[in-house]
Amino acid sequence: MIKVLIADDQDLIRGSLRIVLRGEEDIDVVGLAANGREAVELCRQHEPHVVLMDIHMPEMDGIEATRQIKSLYPNTHVVMLTTFHDMDYVREALAAGAAGYLLKAMQPEDLAVSIRLVHRGETLIPQEIAKIMVAEWTGGTASSKPGDGRRKKDGYGLTERELDVLRLLVSGKDNREIARELFLTEGTVKNYISTIYSKLEVPDRIHAVLKAQDENLLAF
Repeated sequence: MIKVLIADDQDLIRGSLRIVLRGEEDIDVVGLAANGREAVELCRQHEPHVVLMDIHMPEMDGIEATRQIKSLYPNTHVVMLTTFHDMDYVREALAAGAAGYLLKAMQPEDLAVSIRLVHRGETLIPQEIAKIMVAEWTGGTASSKPGDGRRKKDGYGLTERELDVLRLLVSGKDNREIARELFLTEGTVKNYISTIYSKLEVPDRIHAVLKAQDENLLAF
């Protein structure tokens, strides 16, 4: 069973998420928290596999709660519950250890699938959020310009093909979509992605995307 904790200060959202998950045979909602402090305490009691964490909560917000949970329970995966208006918090939450994001406007049938993916160690950046992030990075707004000239001169030795794969990663494409667009097999795409992680010295997709932004790698 995948043990799930839901943390949100709105009773309606907590209850609705619990109802959506109630029919899933492999998922057990072990606790409901109304703020970040409760979330940390309930993690101590129940040791959930996955925490669905709202960002804006009283007493302790979701970002600080995520930071504490990942420090105390590194094997617990935290997924932020967000809206399009919370984009400014994306980087901060990922730096705190979040495994990704779910939009509160998601389709109910996507919730259980997302929880299973995170439990397997995958990262979650909904395509809608990825598109916004890419638009901000390339749109020239002062608050979102990447890199500040900190690009590494050799681009970490990424080949043109690896850069093609990286561009599609930051646009939110999954492995199957990347394979289809570049006329590759999924196995080949996985090999490229592993090489990209190794060259960038990052553990996963989210950190590869962030490094591409921070160091302006896609300008190569």
